[in-house]
Amino acid sequence: MRLTDKLLRKNISGGRIAGFALSNFIGLLIVAGAVTFYVDSRSIWTDTESFVRSDVMVINKKVTSANTLGGNEAGRFTAEEISELEGQPWVRRTGAFMASDFRVYASVSHGGRGMETAMFFESVPDGFVDGGGSDWHYGEGDTTVPLIISKDYLTLYNFGFAGSAGLPQLSEQLISGIPLQLYLRSEDGERNMRLTGRIVGFSNRINTVLVPESFMRYANSRLGTGSELAPSRLIVDVSSPGDVAIGEFLDAHRWEVAGDKTGSSAAFLLKTVTGTVIAIGAVITLLSLFVLMLSVSLLMEKNRNTIHRLLMLGTPLRQVGAPYRQIIIAGCGAAFVAAMAALAALRGYYLPAIEGLGGGGHGLLWGAVTGLALTAVVVVVNVAAVGKKVRNCLTFNS
Repeated sequence: MRLTDKLLRKNISGGRIAGFALSNFIGLLIVAGAVTFYVDSRSIWTDTESFVRSDVMVINKKVTSANTLGGNEAGRFTAEEISELEGQPWVRRTGAFMASDFRVYASVSHGGRGMETAMFFESVPDGFVDGGGSDWHYGEGDTTVPLIISKDYLTLYNFGFAGSAGLPQLSEQLISGIPLQLYLRSEDGERNMRLTGRIVGFSNRINTVLVPESFMRYANSRLGTGSELAPSRLIVDVSSPGDVAIGEFLDAHRWEVAGDKTGSSAAFLLKTVTGTVIAIGAVITLLSLFVLMLSVSLLMEKNRNTIHRLLMLGTPLRQVGAPYRQIIIAGCGAAFVAAMAALAALRGYYLPAIEGLGGGGHGLLWGAVTGLALTAVVVVVNVAAVGKKVRNCLTFNS
């Protein structure tokens, strides 16, 4: 060790440095741990389908005896109700389901056997459908119509109808390659269209048979009655699907969300808890930054005369500040390594349970990146403070 380093390291308080390292270790472990757990567990609660995002909800009115007695209009949304919904702070945008105003019949044949059924079409604004790409398109005159169907329909066929009818079970990949023969007919039977349907995706968030909005408008104009009914279902893009304010608003209006809401609520709770834990860890990390800054500042203040004399003797600024930078880097590095080691051990404890529920992923990588970023911030801020303190010693008069 050089003589200058020995002089400048005088009066080092091991207790202060250890206190910084401990607080920085705790802060890094909390923040990186929260990020790691969130990344590992979010796939359990987050719907990963590519066609309809998890922050999109389908809303309808509850079916009651009053609705039944009130006729078809009782279960539909008025313009005033839609406007009130759009005014809620958690709503980003809304869209209406458009239903087919004609009869729909579909047939499919596979392996020498066939099946025919009556069905229905609905559409939503194309902006609510993600991932369809060029497949999710229909132009006037096209003979093929892309379809997105509910995964529940395929489940009902495979485990309900197929067994009783002696038909083979079908996977998503297989049924996507089988063309559907569609026969569309107006209510009076005088107009009809024959098309081929091709399933391009499956959704577990929208329980219907979706077609592109352009096709629905075209088919309704050709085969429909010409009457426009108010929508009975709305699709809503919300800022936080599990927000309790959503449930309170829907209950007050006797509306309900289609499908299972458990995943959305759990995902919202996971985000809230994770955000709170990260905030606590960030505060502890910030406090550790100031502890280190104060410790180094006090150390340099005690060695102020020594630093000034060395500078007056021509010792470079960088060389004078080197021992303090080494303390900062060593303390931060030790805290980071210890935090990552503790995090790896903690993750090894909970990961089997997470994987058993369908979770897992690259949580440790994201946690390490987060911890490294925080460590870099602490190092850069304190190194800059050391450089400023050394420069101030140039003008010090003993």
